[in-house]
Amino acid sequence: MNPTFPGELRSARLSLRRLQPDDGPALCAYRSLPGVARYQYWDAFAAADAARLIADQATAEPNIPGTWFQLAITQTASGSLIGDCGLHCRAEEPRQMEFGITLAPRHQGFHYADEAIHCLLAYVFDSLGTHRVTATVDALNRPAIALCRRLGFRQEAHLVENVWFKGAWGSEYIFAMLKREWEIRQR
Repeated sequence: MNPTFPGELRSARLSLRRLQPDDGPALCAYRSLPGVARYQYWDAFAAADAARLIADQATAEPNIPGTWFQLAITQTASGSLIGDCGLHCRAEEPRQMEFGITLAPRHQGFHYADEAIHCLLAYVFDSLGTHRVTATVDALNRPAIALCRRLGFRQEAHLVENVWFKGAWGSEYIFAMLKREWEIRQR
């Protein structure tokens, strides 16, 4: 399969595209909020962090083992950046991907995350030939848990106090979906 990103993925209301330099202020605005950073691996997110992420992703591709491929989530009608999502191609098994998503709080609750991840799933299963997609979710992150369940992911594990995270032991759920499960859901 050709790992080159086609430039844009579209859904009814959204466009998923590469991050661009002018996305920096909006990216920084929501990623720097404590409520957004709560379940992420950063505590603060400054303009320099946004610039570095955008620069690092400028030539990234989705199927490179051991790397994250991050995309901007924009509203099709306005072109406004409302969040970002990423695909992690596993180093030890590149036919498996992990996804992550971050939405600006004012855009949460409108099922944009469902739409964006559905778009990503269609891309990785139908275009990249991915076998399995996973998500690792903090056990306290109820919206992300609900998202995985709505999209048809199976909960494969509940890891209890498995990670030292932001000064305390945290627990995580592992969700997964196989390509054949995706195909059944699309019928």
